[in-house]
Amino acid sequence: MGLFEKLTAKAKSNRQRIVLPEGNEPRTLTAADRIIADGIADIILIGDPNEIMALAKDLKLENLDKATIVNPADESVIDKYAPLYFELRKKKGISMEEARKTAANPLYLGCLMVKAGDADGQVAGALNTTGNVLRAAFQIIKTMPGIDVVSGAFVMVLPEGINYGTDGLLIFADCAVVPEPDAAQLAQIAVSAGKTARDIAGIEPRVAILSFSTKGSAKSERVDKVIEATRLAHELDPELVLDGELQADAALVPSVAKSKAPNSPLAGTANVLIFPSLEVGNIAYKLVQRLGGVEAVGPVLQGLAAPVNDLSRGCFPEDIYKTIIITCNQAIGLKENK
Repeated sequence: MGLFEKLTAKAKSNRQRIVLPEGNEPRTLTAADRIIADGIADIILIGDPNEIMALAKDLKLENLDKATIVNPADESVIDKYAPLYFELRKKKGISMEEARKTAANPLYLGCLMVKAGDADGQVAGALNTTGNVLRAAFQIIKTMPGIDVVSGAFVMVLPEGINYGTDGLLIFADCAVVPEPDAAQLAQIAVSAGKTARDIAGIEPRVAILSFSTKGSAKSERVDKVIEATRLAHELDPELVLDGELQADAALVPSVAKSKAPNSPLAGTANVLIFPSLEVGNIAYKLVQRLGGVEAVGPVLQGLAAPVNDLSRGCFPEDIYKTIIITCNQAIGLKENK
């Protein structure tokens, strides 16, 4: 059974409520219709009900009458969620009038529904920029306890016969969000990626914080950052199997690890790779994806107290469909670990 078959089965067995704030977007509606037809999740669409159903008719979608549609122009909806936003942001000096205006913004309304416990996760970005999607999540949902950085991970599904990682699965992070993480941020990214490995890939994490140096083979401030990040990550999650600083071959190849890092608890069997900067991580995942024929699933946003995932504005319905499934699994994982 492949990765998405496993994720789909898990989502079906524990249905989550996923809010889609871009409810008048055709690709989003197409994906939502398929999710409902496949029995994967309960879908909440934000938008004008008449417009949504007219689009559904034009697109020949037959299942959207089973979705919950929330109209952001409905005063009763604003009455319910604006006070929550006001409480969250009143120390920033906002007025109730400003809170009501913000609560009518679909991105914020969706996050408020998640915060209030009326939804389990949000997927957006087919129409909105990453900055707008993340801003709403930061202000309302915030980050997990002990974590103050949100990062982006990819699940790398290796071609059959290539056995690095666990069952051909690797997690790469951060490849999407934080340009130059400091040691504390890098440690948090490592811990968050370990959770992603469990919740999304279904594997027990073995985390390597990567460098161009292995166990003091080079001296540099960049190496020092990775060493410090490794120390801090152990403090954040003492039970996480993690090591650094390691070169990629020492993290992935047992024979190289035996030579370069004989005392490493990973012993060349890492399945989560943490890159020292976004530049390195982004280049690495794209090279592996293109040159190695590897499927890159993501980015999965990690570190938030509840799952919010961002789409590319050039996405296809299949991308949205898969992102909803990933979001369901993140939500399940959060509940299981409470």
